[in-house]
This record gives sequence, structure tokens and C-alpha cells, in this order.
Amino acid sequence: MNVTEITKSTTEVQKSAETVVSIRGLTKVFKDFWGRPKARAVDDVDFDVRRGEVFGLLGPNGSGKSTTVKLLLGLLNPTKGHIEVFGHSPRHVQTKSRIGYLPEESYLYRYLNSRETLDFFGNLFELGKVERDNRAEQLLEMVGLNQTRMRTVGEFSKGMQRRIGLAQALINDPDLVILDEPTAGLDPIGCREVKDLIVALARRGKTVILSSHLLSDVEDVCDRVVIYYGGKIQAMGTLKELLARPDTLRITTPVLPRETLERVLQVIRHDIATDAVRVDNPTQNLESYFLDVVQKARAAHETSGAQSGARVAEYLRAGIAEKPAGDKILEKLALPDTKPVQPVAQAAPAADEKKLAELTKASEPVTPPAKPGPAAAKPADLSKADEKLSSLLGGKK
Repeated sequence: MNVTEITKSTTEVQKSAETVVSIRGLTKVFKDFWGRPKARAVDDVDFDVRRGEVFGLLGPNGSGKSTTVKLLLGLLNPTKGHIEVFGHSPRHVQTKSRIGYLPEESYLYRYLNSRETLDFFGNLFELGKVERDNRAEQLLEMVGLNQTRMRTVGEFSKGMQRRIGLAQALINDPDLVILDEPTAGLDPIGCREVKDLIVALARRGKTVILSSHLLSDVEDVCDRVVIYYGGKIQAMGTLKELLARPDTLRITTPVLPRETLERVLQVIRHDIATDAVRVDNPTQNLESYFLDVVQKARAAHETSGAQSGARVAEYLRAGIAEKPAGDKILEKLALPDTKPVQPVAQAAPAADEKKLAELTKASEPVTPPAKPGPAAAKPADLSKADEKLSSLLGGKK
């Protein structure tokens, strides 16, 4: 084997190690009772998903997103094509233990409470009791259900069911997380929490596949996306590649005086010979405004519903070097103040110590220096008063 072949072989090994999901020619045709083709849900699809990537499956309802997810999980058999997850078939048992899945509909036991639900799913992955209890506590805090742990899941609203469903998808600390419409039924705070969690998981090196028709959610977190329609991939690439518009330019400035603004517009219209120039004031994002209002309300009121989670569970944050900017809004909402407590008593300054020493020294009795001579040398020559005092104290002459 020559150097070129060795280099090529090494490159292929590295590439395969980075690829978590590989799909080639994937096709799924649903048939009726008589075996006649009824619907071609997925039609000759090819794509790869790499480690640490947030990969989005986009498309309108019925475009084939959920069918692709079920094929990835081994819940459906493909009519044609090839699928590999971690280098194995989706039906490989050890491979399934490395996957976390949040289905489009929350399939939960309605008579179990939140803690029992997580304990049940932890048991399926053969986690020890201590580990199950640890992770359940962290996950309930993370998804904001810590105060409702004793309520049965059947009493939950759809948004709260999505929260506990997300928690069960992460109980096994998976390497691949597949989320099918994760923000369906969630309030804006819950949507922000899920997006922060997805970013945190990707920074830890986990792979996330996000299936959604909510474009704003995908735009905030995804590295690459595929857009489905009619079971086929209509577009694929990074968001920067897909959303770039080189024929349009935006200029942002502080508020300008009217005269200055008129001069600027006059120059622009003169140079490009068109009136297609718009001027408007940027507005605050509705999501950030909503979160700000809720933050202020939370400081003054309590709620019996789901609360904002504190932060990503500790065992899911292991190995993260630093926290991403902008994804700590939940910690600001929920974490207590952790400023160091100043000690009550502090050491006195050096000047005070010196002064205190002088005062102590001044209060001590001063013994005059002994005079030279025999009177000072012999204790037998004490005065009569001293002898009397000595005898009272039991002294000897």
C-alpha cells in the first residue's frame, strides 16, 4: 500500500468516525391492505449528520419528516435504501441505548407522576437507583416541573407533558437526540429553554436531529437543514448558505437628524437611480419583550403551573468548557444570588493593633529596677509590712 492509499484510508476512517447518521436512497412507500401503493412518504433521500451537529428536518405537514425519524429509530422498515446510525442498523440494540427520542405526541403513563415516570424510563436503560434519583432530580429542575412532581402526568397540560417528555428523552445521557416537534404546545419561555438546551447539548459533542415546521426555532439553533416537500429533499445546506441575500444591503446607524437623513437618502437614490430605499426604526423582538415582562412578574408573583427551569442538568453539562453567550437567560430567571458572604469580624488594621498593644502595656504594673547592693540582693531583709503580708499568704521568713 503506497502513501496515497494510506492517506486516503486514514481520511475515510476519520470521516466515518465523525458521521453519526448516514442515509442513502431512503424510500418508504405505505401500502393498503391489498398491498397496493398508497403513499410515497419518503422518496430517494440522501444526507449525512455529523457528530456535534444540530441538524434540522423542515417541511410542511405530511412532507415526510416524521416518517424519516421513525425510519432512523428502526420503528419502520424502509422500502428501499440504506440507513446507518453509529455505523450500525437502527435496529441494533446497543445503538438504541445511545439514542434519546421525544416523539411528536407524548406517550406517557397518565397515572404516574413526574418522578415515577423518569424512574420508569431510567429502569429501561438499567440505570442504578442512585443514578436514577440523581438524574431525575436534575431533569425535573431543568424542565421546570420540580414543584409539580407529585401530580400525575394525566393532569398535565400539553406543554407540561412536552416538558416531562423531553426529560425522559435525556434520562440515559444519549449521544444522539432526536426531537420531533419539541416546542409544540410550549409557551415562549419553554421554547427558549428547549433551544438553550439544544445548543448546550451540541457544545458537549452530542448530535441533535430536530424535526419541526416552526422555522424560527430551527433558525435559532440549527447548523444545517434539509427542506422536505412531497417526500423529497428540495433544499439542503447551512443556514448561512440558504438564507444569504447578496442583492440586498442593510445599514444600521444611531438616530440621525432629519436633515442628515435626507442627505443620505438623496445620495443613495442618486447613485442607484431607484426609489426602492426604505427607512424604518428597528423594533424589539417579541420573544425578548415577553421574557422581560415575565421576569418582572415572577419577582412579584407566584404560579402553580410550570416554572422556568434553572439550567441544563449537571450530568448533561459535563465536559462543557464554557457557557455560550446569550443562553443563560434561564439562570438569570431562576438561580439564587451566589455572591460570597463577607465575614462578620475582620482583623484589626496594623495601626489599631499597635495602639492596643501600647494601651495594654501601659496598664500593666511597673516593677522598678533593683538597686545594686546587699539590700536588694537578700530577701531576708524585707520590710516589716512585707513580712506581715508574707506570713498572711503562708510565706516563710
